[in-house]
Amino acid sequence: MKITKEDIKHVAGLSRLEFSEDELEKFTEQMGDIINMADQLAEVDTKDVPETVQVVDRDTVFREDKPEHWETREELMENVPEKADGYIKVPVIIDKDDNA
Repeated sequence: MKITKEDIKHVAGLSRLEFSEDELEKFTEQMGDIINMADQLAEVDTKDVPETVQVVDRDTVFREDKPEHWETREELMENVPEKADGYIKVPVIIDKDDNA
């Protein structure tokens, strides 16, 4: 799969990032190298390799399941800087008119 400068520009636009032409060249080459490595890994025959679930030889340790005190909604909302109608008010981060 060939990664183009337009692919990098598209992803940058979705991420709201801006890059110089030098950075676009550099990232296009680096992403192409990453994709090529993934393609090489896909060619490796692993049919006789057993699945690995955990690389460290340990048992999973769970805490005892016992009830704990949790704050009420009102207690949690006391620390919220802005609220409206019982909800946390946050700034808008997605513009409806954006074509990215």
